Amino acid sequence: MSEHNPEPPSPTIVSDRYAPTATAPSPRDMTPTAERSHWSRPFASLAVKVSRLPDGPVNALCGASAGVASGIVTCPLDVIKTRLQAQGSFRPRQYSGPARVVYKGLTGTARTIWVEDGIRGLYRGLGPMLLGYIPTWAVYMSTYESTKDLLNERMENKWLARTIASITAGASSTFVTNPIWVVKTRLMSQVSSRASAEHRPPWHYTSTFDAFRKMYATEGIASFYSGLSPALLGLTHVAIQFPLYEYLKMKFTGLEMGQAGGKTEEVHWFGIMAATVLSKVCATTATYPHEVLRTRLQTQQRSLPSSSHDHVSFQGGRHGIGHQTRPPGTSSSDGMINMPRYRGVIRTCTVILQEEGWRAFYNGMGTNMVRAVPAAVTTMMTFESLKLVHQKLKMEGNRIREEDGEYRAT
Repeated sequence: MSEHNPEPPSPTIVSDRYAPTATAPSPRDMTPTAERSHWSRPFASLAVKVSRLPDGPVNALCGASAGVASGIVTCPLDVIKTRLQAQGSFRPRQYSGPARVVYKGLTGTARTIWVEDGIRGLYRGLGPMLLGYIPTWAVYMSTYESTKDLLNERMENKWLARTIASITAGASSTFVTNPIWVVKTRLMSQVSSRASAEHRPPWHYTSTFDAFRKMYATEGIASFYSGLSPALLGLTHVAIQFPLYEYLKMKFTGLEMGQAGGKTEEVHWFGIMAATVLSKVCATTATYPHEVLRTRLQTQQRSLPSSSHDHVSFQGGRHGIGHQTRPPGTSSSDGMINMPRYRGVIRTCTVILQEEGWRAFYNGMGTNMVRAVPAAVTTMMTFESLKLVHQKLKMEGNRIREEDGEYRAT
């Protein structure tokens, strides 16, 4: 026993036992082993779970996360854009003088909001914005990717397939989330009580849920679908943006949306950013007037007929917070039947053109560009990053599952 103890052949004997697996494919198999040791057990189990997930929920989660990130970054600019778009829509019907401009440009509007409402004014409507981005981008991205994959199997024209997929996804998300965006627009256009009467809207909401409750109680379910027509008209925006983004990304990087390169560490950030900026600028420039129409229709208060005869309402004669003016869309104290100023897309276009001129269709466009481009870049960068992480986890999970299957087979 003492003769055998000084010898340390135990490692050599063990290594001889496992010589076929350790030495034969050593340059190739040592890498997966090293990789496997690099992934700790929690991450390895996470990778296996991720590899079993279908692409639909993953696309929905990535899209929702990307939308939330862009919403937090760009909320102040969205408030400024909404104020500029809604400017001029709260004048009393009897007012015939020239429109007084309160919000002037990006910095002027930001200064006015800051003086009247402070930092809270710049983040007014953030709650419904975040509440809206989750289902909007979840529905959009999952529907877009699944519809595109389905159409690509049946159509040779990829551009047409992407266009149809983007319109389908946009329509689905619009129907689901339009009530949330109406509330968000109402909250963002709500000004301080110190603002002049002609620019004060006829409502006052203390929170997102308060807005839902009051709108349903006083205006009915139809108020949540105000602006649905121009919102659906706005599907032309995504019909331009996403096919153009995929086309430009393919030109710049050779990859489609949500795809990574052969090496998972390789990310074409510059190509993604360039494709995002160019596609967003083109889509926004071509379709911006529909946003003004949608904002005017969403910020217009609908009044339910009161208990008086002939459906005559006297809301214009009320006093107190939110009732100091007789805004368009509510009836006046002389007993006029409640006829909203803006009715339908064509009627709204005609009224805006007659009262404010064609420039009103581009109110806030500069601010919208400043807001929309960073929002799009944030959204697509976040989406592509999360898809890259998903693909990396999925590849690792598939490899671990294959190895486990081989081990069980042997």
